Amino acid sequence: MTADQRMEHFSEAEALALVGTVPFGRIVFSRFALPAVHVVNFKLDGRDIVFRTRKGSMFAAGVADTVVAFEVDRIDERARTGWTVTFLGRAKLVTDPAEKERLAGLGIDTWAPGERNYFIKITTQTVVGRRIPHADDDTDHGKDGKDGNDGEGGN
Repeated sequence: MTADQRMEHFSEAEALALVGTVPFGRIVFSRFALPAVHVVNFKLDGRDIVFRTRKGSMFAAGVADTVVAFEVDRIDERARTGWTVTFLGRAKLVTDPAEKERLAGLGIDTWAPGERNYFIKITTQTVVGRRIPHADDDTDHGKDGKDGNDGEGGN
């Protein structure tokens, strides 16, 4: 059985429900024509991602009005199981005062220091959810816990 056959895909509704249980995710964007990843606290607004940033940040300028990916996961290393949800969409700086006021009501609790009064919203185009089944369900694992992976990819 290949690694992809062991991965379980799940519905967008289940993906959104799982994502709503996690306070942070990773935004993947391009910075100086290279991939970059930042961890941010966020909230869902329907199927869209919203996070806060500070005025004048290079990060906000780098993601505003660009296509990005956003990843949220929960992994249990001991059980060798978990899930991941990836969003693809366009990030935009929210400028409308009424929309900013509405998004402030989401209660995004930022862990980063300093004021974060600007909102970035990712308008979602695609949501993909995948689950790594419990290790007991994987017949490729031996009693010694080794997975047989030779380090040549697989995840």
